[in-house]
Amino acid sequence: MVNKLFWQDPYLDHCDAIVTSVSGNNITVDQTVAYAFSGGQESDMGTIGGFNIISATKRGLDIIYTLENHSLKEDDHVEIKIDMKNRHRLMRLHSCGDICLQIILKNHPELNGKRVGANVSPSKARIDFNMDYNISSLFPEIETELNKIINQKLPLVTAFEDDEKQIRYWEIAGYPKTRCGGTHVKNTAEIGKIRLKRKNIGGGKERIEMIIE
Repeated sequence: MVNKLFWQDPYLDHCDAIVTSVSGNNITVDQTVAYAFSGGQESDMGTIGGFNIISATKRGLDIIYTLENHSLKEDDHVEIKIDMKNRHRLMRLHSCGDICLQIILKNHPELNGKRVGANVSPSKARIDFNMDYNISSLFPEIETELNKIINQKLPLVTAFEDDEKQIRYWEIAGYPKTRCGGTHVKNTAEIGKIRLKRKNIGGGKERIEMIIE
């Protein structure tokens, strides 16, 4: 099982590691700063031993990294580096998306159980709902509450709910503890200025997109 340093310090952009297995272009390591796609958050961009990470995939409690044309061997000592600018955008948008979801569910409990999709990329976060009205009608209240949270500079706490099963959560004052294994900012002020955008994706579904200004 890989030691996931991105949970201990999501601002850490590099670490030393040992290659624990090699299978073609796929490798595992003993510890890592590179997040693997999970919970809608996209994988980090970066390198392992100087070789580009093509993809990072969760497998149980481990992470499989697919590298581009590498020559690594088991027991090699390597440095893992991630693109921190890219990671910080993911952190800002992930925190924003999760907070927006909690705002929506608090103010519109009829939408509980109606979320049908979510994704966080470095360019935007999105949440999809099954709903029969235009989601942009909710934007004024979402923006007001979100900006209040951002301006209050609230600490955003992340920790293990179940250490053995690696189940994690995030929490800010005034909102329920929410399960999430992604990377988040430490303070809501880091989210910064966000623009909301509506997209009708058809089939009775509405999408809210969050874009960094």
